[in-house]
Order: sequence, then structure tokens, then C-alpha cells
Amino acid sequence: MKAQALADHLAENPVDEEYKPLKTYFPDEEVIHIDKLEQIAKPGWKLFFDGAANMKAVGIGAVLVSETRHHYPVTAQIQFYYTNNMAEYEACILGLRMAVDIGVQEVLVLGDSDILVHQIQGEWETRDLKLIPY
Repeated sequence: MKAQALADHLAENPVDEEYKPLKTYFPDEEVIHIDKLEQIAKPGWKLFFDGAANMKAVGIGAVLVSETRHHYPVTAQIQFYYTNNMAEYEACILGLRMAVDIGVQEVLVLGDSDILVHQIQGEWETRDLKLIPY
């Protein structure tokens, strides 16, 4: 498991007087690598994305992997303040824009942001007005 994913999860879910245990999971937490059988079982385009924010800068990146295993990486540095969650959204959007530009019709999107995945699937709601348009 990526350490930042765990840190983000704990930071977004503090234990206080309003704490309620979450019914969440970290998918594939026992997976260390993907073998050839997994790659054959799920052919098609894949998009991996990640974003990170700290006091100095915000960086986002994505890698689009074709059905023939060609890799199309893209990165960007954002020059204004974003939270880690906002950086994750921007990284996902960056990768999806690249997929649209290439003409990909169907893509499996893979990321380590539990909050982003659940919000996109409509399972969780956002309270931050800046994130509602996403």
C-alpha cells in the first residue's frame, strides 16, 4: 500500500466526538505485483493517476497504458495551492483528457484515492464547494 494513501485516509477521517467507523476498504492491499495472468485476464486500456501536494508545490501525473502495453505518461506541476484530494482529481482529469485526445473509447481508471473513487461512484458526497463541480 502506498504510504500517502494511508496518510490521506487517516487525515480525512480524524477520531473526534463525531467519529463514526467507516465501512471502507483498501482494494488489493495484499497485492505486491501483477503477474501476466492478470494482464491477460483484463485486456484493454488502463489509466493510472496520482497527485501530491505539499508546502512547496503540487504535482500531478498519469500513465495511459494501451492494449498493446505502450505507455503514455504525462505530468504537470501546478503553481498554486491545492489540497491532496484536489490534486488527485486534477491528476485523474489530466489522464482522462489524454485518453479522450488519443481517441480511447473505454478505459479502466486505477488510482489510490479512496475518496475520489467513492465520490465518482456516487457513494460519498463532498461538502467542499470547490469540489462539487467535479
